[in-house]
Amino acid sequence: MLDRDGFRPNVGIILLNQFNQVFWGKRLQTHSWQFPQGGIDAGESPEQAMFRELFEEVGLQPQHVSIVARTRDWLHYEVPDRYIRRDARGHYKGQKQIWFLLQLVAPDWNLNLRATSHPEFDAWRWNDYWVPLDMVVEFKRGVYELALTELSNYLPAADRPPRRTTRARRSHLEDTSHLKAQPDRKTTSTPE
Repeated sequence: MLDRDGFRPNVGIILLNQFNQVFWGKRLQTHSWQFPQGGIDAGESPEQAMFRELFEEVGLQPQHVSIVARTRDWLHYEVPDRYIRRDARGHYKGQKQIWFLLQLVAPDWNLNLRATSHPEFDAWRWNDYWVPLDMVVEFKRGVYELALTELSNYLPAADRPPRRTTRARRSHLEDTSHLKAQPDRKTTSTPE
């Protein structure tokens, strides 16, 4: 199911433990790590899809978590052609996602990567809140940053992890070659 712009409706899940560390799953038989995520089926609300994906990917039931927040709007990312099946090229562009911030309220031994016959992950770990920005595949990084930033506002101020700058962002900030002086031009700085 694609929208008219070629984006598949999807949900993303940021699952917190009691230390505000985030669940990070290793995709089955790859070296790729990501947050749980998945498509929204026809007739399904984003919240219904989130609970279905939560069970399918990590084996958790609604009673194992509490919903802390969700993103206000859809967040979009485009998938590079090399990752798109040939039969979908030309009409599939990527994902549009509603992200949920969940608090695990049960022991993490309730996590079960083999809850269904079609597992997504073969390993998992807890990471500090901002670590995924340095580790996720490049084309998802912008959406991860938007989701983590927006949803971090819902963490208690005393527990809010300090904002980190990603490796990619640090290298951009350190590269000053684009800041050449231009004669007779006023320069202004904008916050990043």
